Amino acid sequence: MASQKAIDNAHRLRYIRALERFHKSILSYLSTSANLSKEGYDKKIENSLKVLKRVEEIALYKGDLQDLQKLVKKIIGYKESSKEIDEIKDEILYESNQLDKSKNARRYKKEKHSHSKYEEWE
Repeated sequence: MASQKAIDNAHRLRYIRALERFHKSILSYLSTSANLSKEGYDKKIENSLKVLKRVEEIALYKGDLQDLQKLVKKIIGYKESSKEIDEIKDEILYESNQLDKSKNARRYKKEKHSHSKYEEWE
């Protein structure tokens, strides 16, 4: 029998994957669609929301995941807005790039003076 902690963790991971899948599908639509339209965007949101609604929403505590959750909610909110599709696309792509940038900033540390640490060996 699985412990409650394992079950909670599985639900959390399922919710995170659903968020990432929703986000990725909307980004790919905005990036690769030849003829963008507000109607097409709304339809894509509706189709992607079906997957997201199958998973119950769980409170996330990690910064990147909270930012992803906020971005997904903002993407859904644009469905009801009266903004032009180009403006929506620019804002979503910008926010998504900022999210990726913050994720990558922790992953890669640039050593500022890497050549100087080997000078004493010469």
